[in-house]
Amino acid sequence: MSTEFMTDKTVLVVGGAGSIGAVVAERFAGIGAQVVISHRDVPEEVALAQGVVQSLPGRGHFASVADVTRSNTLAMLRQEIVSRCGRLDVLVNAAGFTKPVPHADLEGLDDELIDRMFAVNWRGQFAAIRTFAPLLKASGDGLVVSISSIAGSNGIGSSIAYCAAKAGIDVMTKSLARVLAPEVRVLAVAPGVVDTNFVPGRGSDFNQKTAATTPLKRIATADDIASAIFACSTQLTFSTGTTIVVDGGRSL
Repeated sequence: MSTEFMTDKTVLVVGGAGSIGAVVAERFAGIGAQVVISHRDVPEEVALAQGVVQSLPGRGHFASVADVTRSNTLAMLRQEIVSRCGRLDVLVNAAGFTKPVPHADLEGLDDELIDRMFAVNWRGQFAAIRTFAPLLKASGDGLVVSISSIAGSNGIGSSIAYCAAKAGIDVMTKSLARVLAPEVRVLAVAPGVVDTNFVPGRGSDFNQKTAATTPLKRIATADDIASAIFACSTQLTFSTGTTIVVDGGRSL
């Protein structure tokens, strides 16, 4: 594929300091896009985001602070993108949060955790789309890709609230695909278990057991998920309103 495939395009990766977001940023920069990475204003994420930006091929990439739970920071990021890039063509919603709570432990899933789970994993993704929809529509060929999970359809995940939030992403994807068409396509990618540190407390033992019970006999890598997100932009150009499952057959 030509490295000039997207030389006039701008891609925003919300949560681009994370494992999946970093690979997504690399993929789009590799075909000429200007990549913007958003991250929270915490030292660890600042350092990670700057490292990602510095590693990207091409020019004009930058990282900026935005917290998906604070819509005013998303609005400030939109102004910065308009000022520095003049356009936005692809929005990748890669920000997320979870905390394992056994499904039978109803008391362990308290109101505060439920609210945070939905604030980051559902409301935050919607807020990002709401904020950047005008720019994406102005591009005439905009794309939103949100990270969902098979937990949203099978009800098996790190907590009941996490499953519910991801089910909400799938429904939101359908709804927004209708109202933002034809200028913007809206898709979601649903991983199964991914070999990252996203879920606290999950180690190699869990991954090995999961791989053994997955039809393709391994768990996903960040690269697997990034490939699906990348394909939404470069290959699946007549798809919208659907969730693409990338789980090695685990949900079968």
